[in-house]
Amino acid sequence: MADSSQIPEDFPDLNDPRQRHESRDVNIWAISKVGVGLILTTIASAAIVWGLFAYLRVQYNAQPPERGMDVNAMKWPQAPNLLYNVDEAKNQADYRSAEQQTLNGYSWVDQQHTQVKIPISQAIDKLIQKGLPVRNQPPGPGAGDVSVPTASGLGPKMQPPGGPLLSEPAVQAAPATGQKQGARKQDK
Repeated sequence: MADSSQIPEDFPDLNDPRQRHESRDVNIWAISKVGVGLILTTIASAAIVWGLFAYLRVQYNAQPPERGMDVNAMKWPQAPNLLYNVDEAKNQADYRSAEQQTLNGYSWVDQQHTQVKIPISQAIDKLIQKGLPVRNQPPGPGAGDVSVPTASGLGPKMQPPGGPLLSEPAVQAAPATGQKQGARKQDK
């Protein structure tokens, strides 16, 4: 429950303009000083930027740009020198036929040394007949040289196969001779 003793009993008279707001909340003088400071900072920044641009304009006019750097924004740039392919289908067919002639025809590579290009199908056939060169490698390890790890090489078993809480193994292999598991336990 709320304590009713904290509620003021005498409410302000709202007809009196001095009692309509709290005069201690806002410091008008501090706010006005900050506003004047912002206005002066903005004016100073604009003056600095204007002075910098004036300085750079003088520097630019003192040293004219090199030839080729002269750009006039009022003129249109030159049109690009593009080649238009008027008869694209014929040109593409000519290109394909030249490729086929290179792949499937005969031609001289070096006539003085009697080197000739042959069709690719014949080159493949000759390569298959001749065979590809094979790198001589030392013989790999034979079957007798390979060592197989044994049960003793695996280290000690830390837990039984069924886990630490299981007294007997969870999975046992079925006997190969058809004996029952009970008979196996008796043998052990």
